[in-house]
Amino acid sequence: MESTEGDTNITPLLLEITNQAFASSNATILIVAVLVLLLMTAITAGAETAYFSLSAKDINFLKTNEKGSARIASQLLEQPKRLLATILVANNFINIAIVISTDLLVRSMLPASMNPIFTFLIQVVCVTFLLVLFGEVLPKVYATQNNLRMALFSAPFLQALSWTFKPVSNILVSSTRFIEGRMGTKSSNISNEDFEHAIELTVGHSATREEVNIFKGILKFGNITSRQVMRTRLDVSGIDFDMTFPEVRKYCIEVGYSRLPVYKENLDTIAGMIHTKDFLPHIDDDSFNWHKLMRAAFFVHEGKLIEDLLKEFQQKRQHFAIVVDEFGGTSGIITLEDIMEEIIGDIKDEFDEDDLHYKKIDDSNFIFEGKTLINDVCRIIGLPSDEFDSVRGESDSLAGLVLEIAGKFVAINDVVSYEKYDFTAIAVEKMRINRVKLTINSPKVDDENNEE
Repeated sequence: MESTEGDTNITPLLLEITNQAFASSNATILIVAVLVLLLMTAITAGAETAYFSLSAKDINFLKTNEKGSARIASQLLEQPKRLLATILVANNFINIAIVISTDLLVRSMLPASMNPIFTFLIQVVCVTFLLVLFGEVLPKVYATQNNLRMALFSAPFLQALSWTFKPVSNILVSSTRFIEGRMGTKSSNISNEDFEHAIELTVGHSATREEVNIFKGILKFGNITSRQVMRTRLDVSGIDFDMTFPEVRKYCIEVGYSRLPVYKENLDTIAGMIHTKDFLPHIDDDSFNWHKLMRAAFFVHEGKLIEDLLKEFQQKRQHFAIVVDEFGGTSGIITLEDIMEEIIGDIKDEFDEDDLHYKKIDDSNFIFEGKTLINDVCRIIGLPSDEFDSVRGESDSLAGLVLEIAGKFVAINDVVSYEKYDFTAIAVEKMRINRVKLTINSPKVDDENNEE
């Protein structure tokens, strides 16, 4: 009887200890869960502020950077509506999870005998404090000051959320497009063309044409990359490292440039650069070792904005840079003059020749340089500027148009035809079309041939 009574007294004690241990472990789990959820909501809230406050310069940096997080961030920005939908959906899910977890945690920590009203008030105060502090204030203040860093940090997390909530995000984006279509919502974004038109209306009547063009150049200046204004690799005149001084001297006189890159084997291996003015004290010394006059080359990525490059030119006192692609190969060169021409227009000196070189043989035959712009060709021969839009692709020059139509590199005297136009490559050098003969066939001749 004594043993039975002892067992009866121990059992409730063991049950109480077990319940307390279980409640303690549950509380620990809930605390960890709340902390993890607060971190997640902080990342999503900060990411929303960071991604949608990035400047054009920041976006350009992400697009030109091939590292993991930058590449992911660039991909996310390609679909901004889906990105915003993902962030909002994920943030709401996380906040709901925080509310439920906090409710369970507070109930487990407070005595069951407490007034329900006090329990409710405590829960409201705790949840509001946590969500406002860690889900709004701290992450958004940090993201505002460090938007690019926050965008890179949160990119992998947002990519995972994008995969997780893809069905829901797609539904929200589709619904938004449907509502916009039904309501006839128009974008409030103003294009550069609208700004240019506004410039024409406001200052066009009081300013000269040159001043208006300068205003337009300033407008576009902040979004132009080095690749857009550089001189391409085919236009680069460089000096072979193995040349003798008499050969270098002769070559510099032929090309007439004040600064030239020095390369080994090919232009992808730039050894430095030279200033031709440095040769003046040694002009009569054929045995002079000209390599001692080489200077370090300044390299820039082809995606670098010329606004930033201009500041670097000013800070480093540079006038000349080698433009490289994502693989480190030489794409071309860019000079301070090239950048300034984007604002004030072409700068002509006594050595520059006229831009347009063409010869009119008769009303149906013309000879153009390959680099002549397609729009200029159309203007000269009296055609609409959109005459070749269906076949020009991304090409701006006549040589590019010929290659687009041919679909391959052409040899000298090859004829490429499009509708009533025949393009004959009459000068080709190093896979580059230097001159093109344009023949406009008479429609009457074509009709007679068709009838026969």
